[in-house]
Amino acid sequence: MTHPIDLYFWPTPNGWKVSIALEEMELPYTTHLINIGNGDQFEPNFLKIAPNNRMPAIVDSKGPDGAPISVFESGAILMYLARKTGQFYGNTERDRIAVEEWLMWQMGGVGPMAGQAHHFLKYAPQMDPPQNLPYAKDRYRAEVARLYGVLNRRLAENEYVAGDFYSIADMSVWGWASLWEGQQQVLQDKPHFARWLEVVSSRSGVQAGRALHADLRGDHRDKQSQGILFRR
Repeated sequence: MTHPIDLYFWPTPNGWKVSIALEEMELPYTTHLINIGNGDQFEPNFLKIAPNNRMPAIVDSKGPDGAPISVFESGAILMYLARKTGQFYGNTERDRIAVEEWLMWQMGGVGPMAGQAHHFLKYAPQMDPPQNLPYAKDRYRAEVARLYGVLNRRLAENEYVAGDFYSIADMSVWGWASLWEGQQQVLQDKPHFARWLEVVSSRSGVQAGRALHADLRGDHRDKQSQGILFRR
């Protein structure tokens, strides 16, 4: 009998990485909602799994050597699941190096910079008092544009992010990239990026992972959620 993986999740770009991977890998899982607007991420039981008080996280009751293991950080979870299943990590060591390069690129660049763009373009102006900061808006909007330019050039020569194969690198980038409009980006000058977005978005696993509890996705504009999320 296959034991389901416990997924600690909220419908955000980082959460989608893992829900998409689980769907793509056809792994059974049980979802445990971590409402980040209510502060569930600071609960002691969750901190035992994810000490950095961030979701997603997983618990696999059949981890290495059959013993349970918890894994936090979305990139680490993707690598664990790819190794566990032998899927979406490429077939050669060169493939795996490329996957890891672009996975780290997303984790160190696209995620943090797009997250800051969302914060200063969407959330900060709605705070009380409003935080309308032109410098921050321009900085993060421009850095996201630069990163998507890097990706566009990469995809001009490769069908997918890590090469000619779909991988966890694509899963890691897609969630943030799919929100390009909220980051005030344009696609007219990024045709390869636009082509890739369409291809990945059409995958059934991506659609299922993105749809997981989509009804709970909010804009965090109320003072209580902002106070918890932004520690104001």
